[in-house]
Amino acid sequence: MTAPLRLFEAYGIEVESMVVDAETLDVSPVVDELLRDAAGGEEFVGDVEDGPIAWSNEFVAHVVERKTNGPAPGWRGLADAFAASDARIERLLAARGARLLPTGMHPWMDPTRETQFWPHDNGPVYAAYHRLFDARRHGWANLQSVHLNLPFAGDEEFARLHAAVRVVLPLIPALAASTPFVEGRATGLVDNRLEHYRTNSERCASMTGLVIPEDVADEAAYRAQVLAPIDRELVARGADEVLLGNEWTNARGAIARFDRGAIEVRLIDSQECPAADLAVAAAVSGFVRAMVEERWCSRADQRAFATEALAEQLRAAIAAGSDAAVTDPRFAAAFGVGGPDGRTIGGIVRARAAECFDGSDDLRGPLDVVLEHGELSRRLLRAAADDHRREALRALYREVADRGRRGESFRP
Repeated sequence: MTAPLRLFEAYGIEVESMVVDAETLDVSPVVDELLRDAAGGEEFVGDVEDGPIAWSNEFVAHVVERKTNGPAPGWRGLADAFAASDARIERLLAARGARLLPTGMHPWMDPTRETQFWPHDNGPVYAAYHRLFDARRHGWANLQSVHLNLPFAGDEEFARLHAAVRVVLPLIPALAASTPFVEGRATGLVDNRLEHYRTNSERCASMTGLVIPEDVADEAAYRAQVLAPIDRELVARGADEVLLGNEWTNARGAIARFDRGAIEVRLIDSQECPAADLAVAAAVSGFVRAMVEERWCSRADQRAFATEALAEQLRAAIAAGSDAAVTDPRFAAAFGVGGPDGRTIGGIVRARAAECFDGSDDLRGPLDVVLEHGELSRRLLRAAADDHRREALRALYREVADRGRRGESFRP
C-alpha cells in the first residue's frame, strides 16, 4: 500500500469543456462518439487514457473532462500535456463536424431544449439526479469547471488544509470568472456558473449548504456534520438508492474526498486555454498554501470566520468578481492586505497572487493577463461591448476558441 500524499506533494487537475458544432457553435452531444473513437473499439466507454492526461464523460453528452492521469508532482509541463491532448480531441471531433469551446458556460444554450444526459455506464446516477432535481437547467446541464485536488495525509493535515481552503474560496471568482452570458444575454453577474451552481440543489439544501464548507477539523466530524445530513435529506426526499452513501453527492465549493485523501476545490470556471486553466488553479493553490503556512494569519483566525460571513463574501464576488467590495475588513487582513487594496476582492488578489503563486514559470504569463486585464468575464464583456446578438457572440467565442487552440490568453 502506497503512503498517502502529503500537503502540496502533488496536484490533481480536472478540466471540463463543451463540445459544439464547428459551424454554429451550438452544443453537440457527441462525447460518447468521441471517447469511442479514441478508444478504437465498437463499445461506448466512459474513460480513455492519453498518456499523462485521461479523458472521461460528464453529466451531459456535450461535455468532456480531461484530467491528470494520476496525481502530478508539479506544474511544469502540465499545460503542454493538456494542450497536446486537446489537440488530439480536436482532430477526432473535426471528423464529426465538432470542436471544443472554452469557458464555464455555453453563452446561448437553452438547457430545457438542448440537454442530453450521458446515456451509458453512469447513466443511472445521472437519471437519479434528474428525477430529484429536474436537471435540464443551467446549474446541471450548462457548466464547466476546473477542479483542483490538493492532498492531505491524516486528520492534522486535513484540518490545516480545510481551514485554509474555506478562507480562500471567496477570492476565486476574481481570478476565474468566465461566464458573463446566459441564453444570449449579459445578466450583470460576472460568474453566472457559480450563481447557478450554488442554487441547483435547493430542493436538497444540505448537498450544497452555503457553498462555503462548515468549519470541521477531522474526518469523523466531517462525516457527522456534512455527509450524514446529506444522506438523511436524500432519503427524506425520496432519492434513488444509487445516490446514497457517496462523498460525491456533497456539492460544496470544496469537498473532502477521503477516498482519495484530497480536498477538491470546485469553484474555478474553465478558462480559454489549458495554460490559463492551470495558471488560475496554481494561483488558488498558492493562496491556500500561504494560508496553510499561516503566512498572514493563524489557523485559529482562519477558523474564526463564520461560514455565513464567508458565504456572503463569496456571493459578492459571484456578482462583481474583482470589483466586489470586501464585506469585512478582517477578511482583507487575513491576507495581510490593508488600505485601498483591502477594499475589494480584486485588490487582495492583485496584492498577493504573484508573490504566493504556486505554479511554474511557464504559467506566469497567463496569470499576468488576469491580474492586468481582469478575469475572463470582464474581457469578454469588454470585447462584446453592447452587441449581444447571436452572430456577434458566435464571432466572439469563435475568436476565443481559436486563440485557445494556439495556447493564447484572450485579450480584447
